[in-house]
Amino acid sequence: MKALHTLSRSTLGLIACLAVGGLCGVFAEPAGAFAYFVGELYLCVVNMAAIPLLVVATFFGLRQVIALPRPRTRVGTIMLLALAFVVLSATGGTLAGVLAMPGQHLSAEAHAHLGELVLKNAGAEDVRVALFGQGAGTGASLIDVSDLFPDNFYRVLAQGHPLGILTGTILFGLAFAALSRDQTRMLSNVFEGVYRALETIIAQANLLIPVLVFGVAAHLTSQTQGATLTAMSSFLVCFALAALVFAGLALATIAARAGQSLPQVLSGLKAPLLVGLTSGSATAPIPHTIEAMSERLGFSRGVVELVVPFGSVFVRAGSALYYALAAVFVANLYERPLGAGEIALVCAAAVLAAFVSAGQSGVAAVGYTGVVLSMLHLPAEAAGVLFVSVDLICEGPRNALSLLAVCTVIALVSAGLPSERKTAAGLQGGAAGLSPVLRFTFTRAQLVLAAGCVTMAALLIVLMGIGVGAR
Repeated sequence: MKALHTLSRSTLGLIACLAVGGLCGVFAEPAGAFAYFVGELYLCVVNMAAIPLLVVATFFGLRQVIALPRPRTRVGTIMLLALAFVVLSATGGTLAGVLAMPGQHLSAEAHAHLGELVLKNAGAEDVRVALFGQGAGTGASLIDVSDLFPDNFYRVLAQGHPLGILTGTILFGLAFAALSRDQTRMLSNVFEGVYRALETIIAQANLLIPVLVFGVAAHLTSQTQGATLTAMSSFLVCFALAALVFAGLALATIAARAGQSLPQVLSGLKAPLLVGLTSGSATAPIPHTIEAMSERLGFSRGVVELVVPFGSVFVRAGSALYYALAAVFVANLYERPLGAGEIALVCAAAVLAAFVSAGQSGVAAVGYTGVVLSMLHLPAEAAGVLFVSVDLICEGPRNALSLLAVCTVIALVSAGLPSERKTAAGLQGGAAGLSPVLRFTFTRAQLVLAAGCVTMAALLIVLMGIGVGAR
């Protein structure tokens, strides 16, 4: 356990686990498969705790943000920044694809391999996709209304649908925040206990992060075909570089707002970034992000607890970048030139796909690339085959970039002033809005004076006692 604790906090140790895991996936696949299984168990535990933590954190976040200065302006700014980052990522991804032109100069072997992959899916039955649905049709729907506005909150909570959970939580949280503290004191105490219990579970589960990194690296090297990687290398390199540039800009913004150096910010965000890179889940890094942004980087806890759950579902900057680059790659693969109108259409479609895929992850999220391709009249089955084959590689950077976009929203919305931080600290009372703890500080002269007063009072009491006894 001590070795796992040391490795989970060591960047070099985690890099070593990554390298050894990659070699293990090539030369000792059974050991890598077992480590991947253990890592999946870790993710199950974290997701189990992350979903109820999302609910409780949103309750407390709404209450504390409402009590902060200018709450309406702050909430409106959160919404606008969330939209702006998704649009910026989609635009940046489209422009990066137009400049780098991934998929344009492929070799004959690469073209043949990708064509073979697409043809393998040519016999599959077409799926009719509607923008809205009720979940009971024969075709698929991009947005299931029953999941977005659930008629049974416990159903979406049990099924783990983040969109429905967030909708129900916000409605209940607004009503919760509107009540007086006397009316909600008992419920706040219950939520505080739940909050701390979930944090303890996640803190203990974090010891398995090295095993998760090892297992994911082994799984990647054992499951990904070399020929597919070579054929898709132009897309993968372009996506990785674009994500790295956007991540660097986000980290620089967070460092500037937090008043800390870039290495300090990276150290503070190490745990959520690792979970986001390796887990394949947008909700798993929620508890780590709340702790990092509030405790380590010093931003307002109320803002953090509101934005992190909301952003994990809706601020899908990484997905917007991915969808835009994927569309440009397929267009180049089919030798479809893109004019100014098509470029703008790709940007808009990537933003739409990013928002309608909210709550989806993994292979389910890749299918929404077809939304962008269909608007360009390109074959959507290419997305279902080509990008699924490399999604294990793209999913980590995609989640990490979305996570950094959420943290950037927090950094820009939180004023970070000492007065505001004191207000937030007094409101949270540990995260539940309990009565703040009073702290007294004294100078040395004040302590000497206080000690003298106590001594004089004691002498007077003794003298009065002697006098009463003498009578």
